[in-house]
Amino acid sequence: MTATIPNLPSLYDPFTTEAKWQKFWEENQVYKADPNQGGEPYCIVIPPPNVTGSLHMGHAFESALIDVLVRYHRMKGRNTLWLPGTDHASIAVHTMLEKQLKAEGKTRYELGREQFLERAKQWKAESGGTIVNQLRRLGVSVDWTRERFTLDEGLSKAVLEAFVSLYEEGLIYRGEYLVNWCPASQSAVSDVEVENQEVNGNLWHFRYPLTDGSGYVEVATTRPETMLGDTAVAVNPNDERYQHLIGKTLTLPIMNREIPIIGDEYVDPTFGTGSVKVTPAHDPNDFEMGKRHNLPFINILNKDGTLNANAGEFQGQDRFVARKNVVSHLEADGFLVKIEDYKHTVPYSDRGKVPIEPLLSTQWFVKIRPLADKALEFLDQKDSPEFFPQRWTKVYRDWLVKLKDWCISRQLWWGHQIPAWYAVSETDGQITDNTPFVVAKSAAEAWEKAKLQFGENVQLEQDPDVLDTWFSSGLWPFSTLGWPEQTQDLATYYPTTTLVTGFDIIFFWVARMTMMAGHFTGQMPFKDVYIHGLVLDENGQKQSKTKGNGIDPLLLIDKYGTDALRYAMIKEVAGAGQDIRLEYDRKKDESASVEASRNFANKLWNAARFVMMNLDGQTPAQLGTPIATELSDRWILSRYHQVVKQTANHIDNYGLGEAAKGLYEFIWGDFCDWYIELVKSRLQTSAEPASRRVAQQTLAYVLEGILKLLHPFMPHITEEIWQTLTQQPADLPQTLSLQPYPQADINSINPALEEQFELLIGTIRTIRNLRAEADIKPGVKVTANLQSENAQERQIITAGQSYIKDLAKVETLTIADAQKSQTFAQKKPQKGLKFIALTIVGIVFLRVALAIPDAIDDVPFFGTFFEMVGFVYASWFITQNLISAQARQKLWGKFFQPTSQKELPEIESQQPQAPEKAIAGVIGTIQVLIPLSNDVVDIEILRAKLEKSLSKAETEVNSLSARLSNPNFVDKARADVVQGARDALAEAEKQAEILRVRLQALQ
Repeated sequence: MTATIPNLPSLYDPFTTEAKWQKFWEENQVYKADPNQGGEPYCIVIPPPNVTGSLHMGHAFESALIDVLVRYHRMKGRNTLWLPGTDHASIAVHTMLEKQLKAEGKTRYELGREQFLERAKQWKAESGGTIVNQLRRLGVSVDWTRERFTLDEGLSKAVLEAFVSLYEEGLIYRGEYLVNWCPASQSAVSDVEVENQEVNGNLWHFRYPLTDGSGYVEVATTRPETMLGDTAVAVNPNDERYQHLIGKTLTLPIMNREIPIIGDEYVDPTFGTGSVKVTPAHDPNDFEMGKRHNLPFINILNKDGTLNANAGEFQGQDRFVARKNVVSHLEADGFLVKIEDYKHTVPYSDRGKVPIEPLLSTQWFVKIRPLADKALEFLDQKDSPEFFPQRWTKVYRDWLVKLKDWCISRQLWWGHQIPAWYAVSETDGQITDNTPFVVAKSAAEAWEKAKLQFGENVQLEQDPDVLDTWFSSGLWPFSTLGWPEQTQDLATYYPTTTLVTGFDIIFFWVARMTMMAGHFTGQMPFKDVYIHGLVLDENGQKQSKTKGNGIDPLLLIDKYGTDALRYAMIKEVAGAGQDIRLEYDRKKDESASVEASRNFANKLWNAARFVMMNLDGQTPAQLGTPIATELSDRWILSRYHQVVKQTANHIDNYGLGEAAKGLYEFIWGDFCDWYIELVKSRLQTSAEPASRRVAQQTLAYVLEGILKLLHPFMPHITEEIWQTLTQQPADLPQTLSLQPYPQADINSINPALEEQFELLIGTIRTIRNLRAEADIKPGVKVTANLQSENAQERQIITAGQSYIKDLAKVETLTIADAQKSQTFAQKKPQKGLKFIALTIVGIVFLRVALAIPDAIDDVPFFGTFFEMVGFVYASWFITQNLISAQARQKLWGKFFQPTSQKELPEIESQQPQAPEKAIAGVIGTIQVLIPLSNDVVDIEILRAKLEKSLSKAETEVNSLSARLSNPNFVDKARADVVQGARDALAEAEKQAEILRVRLQALQ
């Protein structure tokens, strides 16, 4: 069958191509994992985005990084699973639905729990897949058949198993503690749902009078309303100013409650007045002091942020209204000392967008110490998991050491309802802090347990609260694989291989997963943790909703294509864990970074089109593996295998940015800009057939290898080109995604040759630059004189002189020994001396050879034998090595030529010409001279142009010098303006000097 001529469109259309292959991969289940496939497993579970979310730059960056790893290891032959899914996001969904109800004039309580949950499920079915569809646009190679949701049946079963098990082991308990409370959502929130914001506030100073009337103590606070719940004032026991007051009492203003003065080392004597008010029910530090000193805990807040009956006359007032009224009251009573402006940090609820309140509340908690200690044991004894970069190990360890018990209950309806049933018949039909309860995996099981404890007439009511979403997310690496059932997926793919995540959730998610996994599976949930940085905006700032500086990845995908965005982000990574900065023009919604990657895609596309048009319709397989004979072929194959080796090494060590940059430089520079140009003349139909065949083989071989190397980074364009290059059948094509990743052929790597070729490339580049400086037209061929004292360099450029002539448009090329340029006339005598010297060496060699038999003449038979052998060998040596000039050069090179140059020919220097007018450049120790004449360039026009530019530069120098000599400017102008003038002067002087040198060459 005759191969058809492959054809790529003249222009690359990323949008059509990307949609086509995303559909193909998914419809054909290319990335469906098979636990029976065999091979070393490689598994990543996706960090589940919130089901309410939309794709932001953090998602795009993280997904691109993961996809590179997964695609790479899949092509390396590993049994790969990338498992996708989403998190139910309790607070986000709850808040969104309540806003909808408020707009309809309803509340969730009016709607009822069942109808509220039905509404949530309906929303999930209709709109909850937005971010999943957006992830599909990134071309992620996940197994969509295994997509999971934290509220689906299997994961809900895992949550029940984990909760009940921990409770039965005494590691989950119910108690009254201080929690972060969001008055807007009226729920406890985790630390990760709290965003600290710096605000301009006030610091109020008040006097609390001593009960005995002997004076007062001054305290300061940023939350005056909380003084209504004060139960003590604390001082440092070592503070001499207050030591005599410890044990006395104060009368709390407004409330007229007698409270003690206590000594506690927590108090910083140097901060403020050295005395602090203590409100144990409304401040985390005060809570700890309250426990240490057995103080009363007085809660003054309702769950909606209003004040309760414990606030006296301020009951029912919003907390911020009460703040103003409390201050006015204290001022009227003469207790207000002063009000200071004060900038401080206030914790805000990320979902409710209001300041959170530390609130004393009865909640469910996980006893964290046993779980954290188990994770610490894995880290300290087995270095598991291993962090990349390694510096994050300490951060992770510090979190595990400092962890306190974890509040896991949330006062919401959307989520995993806590599997605890209260015997409300024991507390008048109400759930109170003291209502007894049973914990079970189902209502039926709870009923059986309750009957045994409370009798047949017991009335049960399930806890209305739901679990913190981080509880189910903590089980994610193994619950998604089927735990608590012992599934084949769990047996094959667990523990997972790598977790890719941001540093900001090491505690909130990473630590919770390792603690849960260590407890329930006896293993860490992943081998490696690859911590990536943030995608910063164009000003180097963190992107956030608050700042309004986010960059929409979908907008950039629509403008430049998915591959371009993916590659732009990954190429910016300089070392694992580093933040990246994405260039962005907000006025035009354009990114120079992403545009550069799109241009790279176009460069590859055009190079592939050229290659395929010159393969005579043959595929790489049909052409076969090249056996390189020419210098350029050996060079590109060496560079290719070097890049294969380096890319694999980078990815294996999570150096994804370094891998991307290395591929960019090789593909754009070595392959497209140099090798393709070098072989164009060999691809002509009139070229020597054997050379043409090797050129075709090499182009096809390297291009296919490039597509495989680049595929993990830019999957769509590489798939499209590869399909055409290999001429896959339309009805049943193979996919590049499942092709083996290239392996480096160490024997093809020749560092010495690569170094030599760099000199050739540098020489060509220098000649091209000189042509541009002299305004020599592209079609005009020039004469070039290359001079070097270094014999190795002369050998290199001699071996590649055809490339220099071809690519630099050189008609006549002279290569000379710069050191001999003044003594050229002595060349022939030197050649005679060299012949005489070699002849003497030959005679000495012959004499030594003939002397050997004399030494063993006395030995019968051996003497005559060795004498004959010595004479024959000496005669052969002289004949082979000394008679002809070519033989003498070969012998001389064996002893004196550097080993790195053995494959380059020995040359004799040509006589350099000394042109009257020339321009010069230097590469290595090679001086490059291009003689100038009116045949090549109009010298007078060039001189006039240079003189005009020089005059302009000198005018600039004079102007800036005068400005900087003026004391009024230097002393009074801003420092950056003065420095800018100095920099401009230095640049102008440099330009003037360059122009003078160029003019001098024309004299």
